Amino acid sequence: MPREKELDPTESISALFGSELRNRRTEAKLSQEALGEAVGYTGSLIGQIETGRRQPRLEFAQRLDSAFDTSEYFQTLWHHVSGTSRFADYFKKFAAYEEEAPEVSDFAALIFPGMYQVEGYMWALYRSADPFASDEEIGEKVANRLARQSRLSTPTKPVLWLLVDEAVLRRPVGGPEVMVAQLSHVVDLCRSRTAQVQVIPSRIGEHAALEGAMTLMTLADGSAVAYVESPHTGQLVEDPVVVSKMRRTMDLARSLALTPMASLDLINATIEEYRAP
Repeated sequence: MPREKELDPTESISALFGSELRNRRTEAKLSQEALGEAVGYTGSLIGQIETGRRQPRLEFAQRLDSAFDTSEYFQTLWHHVSGTSRFADYFKKFAAYEEEAPEVSDFAALIFPGMYQVEGYMWALYRSADPFASDEEIGEKVANRLARQSRLSTPTKPVLWLLVDEAVLRRPVGGPEVMVAQLSHVVDLCRSRTAQVQVIPSRIGEHAALEGAMTLMTLADGSAVAYVESPHTGQLVEDPVVVSKMRRTMDLARSLALTPMASLDLINATIEEYRAP
């Protein structure tokens, strides 16, 4: 039997919940599968919650309290997890920087970054990422992402710079109707002087940033941080040497992009293509 991953309950509230769950389970001499059967969940889910890979739901906490006869202990822990888990643990520090940064630059090769997404685009992405998730779970993620965007309508909104591959415009996420709304929203951000967008056309082959997405943020004190994300995790980069290298990569890619005006022309032309019967 493989050795279970060691847990650090001081790492986060989610880690504390997982650690307490494992402690109670081992005290009761139950395997993950046995506990899962007792509370109506899979053993795999028990393991994922213990290690912090999945967030518990209130019903799950209620069933734990019933199974372990712990009054409302796990329900109380759940409320702390729920109150602090608007974002995944790895994303929280980035989100805090994002709320204050006066300037944010994004590069995307595959999809529009979250700050630019319309609701239908978000739903399509989240649904494709987890076809088994409930509408409630996806709706919560969409609401959190929309909340991040609320800063764009405040007097302290950041200056946004977006660099995308043309493939981002062409990938029909959610279908033509959603893409018309998505691309029109990007155009509106440009016209409202909120963002400046440049597109690297498909005729350009390789370029420095082709391998992935990145975000660079200039902070109020003039320093900078960066963030890179993969489908299930992300990494905040605060080392100034690495951030400088990432900025150079983005600058090299931008040198191959269309001008902002030509980029808007391409986006508008793509909108008309999606509208065509």
